[in-house]
Order: sequence, then C-alpha cells, then structure tokens
Amino acid sequence: MGHLENVKIAILLAKMHEEIELWYPAIRLKEAGAKVVIVGEEAGKKVKGKHDVPATTDKAYKDVKADDFTGLVIPGGFGPDYMRKNKDCLKLVKDFHNQDKMIAFICHAGWLPISCGILKGVKATSVINIKDDMVNAGVQWEDKPLVVDGHFLSSRDPDDLGDFMKGIIKYLQEHAK
Repeated sequence: MGHLENVKIAILLAKMHEEIELWYPAIRLKEAGAKVVIVGEEAGKKVKGKHDVPATTDKAYKDVKADDFTGLVIPGGFGPDYMRKNKDCLKLVKDFHNQDKMIAFICHAGWLPISCGILKGVKATSVINIKDDMVNAGVQWEDKPLVVDGHFLSSRDPDDLGDFMKGIIKYLQEHAK
C-alpha cells in the first residue's frame, strides 16, 4: 500500500463501458496510493455501464492534459466505441502517446488507440472479437493475459484483470517519476 503516492492516473469513461474494467483498476490504483481521475465527455456526469451500474466523471476530456498525469487506463466494453468518436478524447490519447506515458487498455478498449493511429507495429492483445481490427491496424496481436510493449500495456478481458493490474502497478513503480 502507498507505493504510488506521486502517480496520477486518468481512467477514461463513456456509456456502455465494462464496469469491472473501470472499478477494479480504480480501486487497485487508489489502494496503491495513486490519485485516480475519471475522465469523460462531461465533468460531473453519471455514466451507465453495460450492466447499468453508474459511475460519475470527475473531469471532461477537453479539460485535462496528458501533462497532468502519469498514465492512462482505458476500460473496455462498448465505451471505447463512443470514445473514439470524440475529438477531445482522441487528442488526449494521442498526447499521452506523444509523451511516451503509459497507455493501458483492456478488452474492446483497443478500438480507441486504433482510431488514434498509434498502434502500428505495437505488440498488444485484446478480446478476440476485435482481433481482426487490431491486426488490420498493424498490431502484432498476441493471445496472452498481459502484453507490454514500450508504454503500451494490454489485456484480453475481465479474466485477465489480475495480470493487467499487476503489470500496470509494476510498470508505474519502474517508470513513474
């Protein structure tokens, strides 16, 4: 506990997200001492996930900067399909990439970095349902619970959340300033 006190993580949120892929990372990161900010289309908005469990955003995509964070977590579900239609969200993800900051994504969340055009040549994984999308975007797709390539960390689905979070915490311990 408490070994990530100087870490600030943005977790992106949009309707139809997979709730466990939002809450498990948020709770684990907070337990480790990180500050977690839930970022969505509007600040202070309740957003329902795939199973009707609401989460409330802290900030809006347009009101945050990659400069203010150590890394980014993108939950899956169908939220990423909505996120990739938002120009402010796309810019934010690209800014994290351009600063070589951690971008962690799980399940369907690969859709968002695909739409940002930042995954060509990257080793990554995803839920099998979007494997073709990943491969067509130039990803070197691997069927593993956790794939780390540079500042990208990816996992397949909720069954991989344990490995996903161990990987994120280890990465942040080694790379956070």
